[in-house]
Amino acid sequence: MRFGMFVPQGWRLDLAGIEPANHWATMLEVARAAEAGPFESIWVYDHFHTVPMPTQEATHEAWTLMAALGAATSRVRLGQMCTCMGYRNPAYLAKAAATVDVVSGGRTEMGIGAGWYEHEWRAYGYGFPSAGDRIGQLDEGVQIMRQLWTTGTATLHGDHYQVDGAICQPLPLQDGGIPLWIAGGGEKKTLRIAAKYAAYTNFDGTPEVFARKSALLEEHCAQVGTDFAKIVRSANYNVVIGETSQEVTDRLEALRARLSRYVSADEADGQVRNVSASPLVGTPEQLLERLTSLSGLGMTYAIGYFPEVAYDKSGLALFTERVAPQLA
Repeated sequence: MRFGMFVPQGWRLDLAGIEPANHWATMLEVARAAEAGPFESIWVYDHFHTVPMPTQEATHEAWTLMAALGAATSRVRLGQMCTCMGYRNPAYLAKAAATVDVVSGGRTEMGIGAGWYEHEWRAYGYGFPSAGDRIGQLDEGVQIMRQLWTTGTATLHGDHYQVDGAICQPLPLQDGGIPLWIAGGGEKKTLRIAAKYAAYTNFDGTPEVFARKSALLEEHCAQVGTDFAKIVRSANYNVVIGETSQEVTDRLEALRARLSRYVSADEADGQVRNVSASPLVGTPEQLLERLTSLSGLGMTYAIGYFPEVAYDKSGLALFTERVAPQLA
């Protein structure tokens, strides 16, 4: 099994209480801890406003972080889970990603999806297109990026995007362009786009849902002529790990207490319930058992989010020492 991990960037209130002047040092420390460990990749979210509700707490911009992390690390691959197609013109996005690939020495991944967080869409002046239009943007945008990364130019006269001889030089360093991670589990359209274009997919990692989405992806692959076996299926997981069940409970209560300083008690409770539902909440032995089972379903790339890692790296260390090496 392959492993990635998220770097705290504020979106999930995971830098709250840390002085903004110290945010970059905090993020970089986590990124370098990942690079020193068993993690193949580091990830950020592409959002502008915090969850579970918008607050005045910091959320750092994803592609700025991609460039900074590309220059400040040397081994780990760099991804976003996931870039929202509607937030940037796709030709511009392809150009920015190609530059990050050069800066990082060919370590960039492109996580891409249709977007969902209506509040920030409208607040930033993007409107909020229908789900069908957002999926259409995703399909056309991916086509534009693939053209630019493989040929250096792109022309497409679509329903959502029009480019006419756009140039992307230099090309990404990676042969064939930057790998595409199509994120989302929409069963009729998103998974079909993934079947056509993705090197990786990323959808719900709970066992029952993962199995169903995988079966549907396989059907789409058969219809469009893609080798299903060549698509790596990944999932994101909240990770709360402790030596004992009581330690796990204590970590969850600490998360609740921290969130309650910035959002209502109900919102904090909802977030803790969401985290608690992850298969990767438990002792090292429980996580090993669950990841082994998920691997049997075809989930071979787990990307972990450690809610407390900006403040306390002991959970990360426990996962690094007791879980990941057993499955690598």
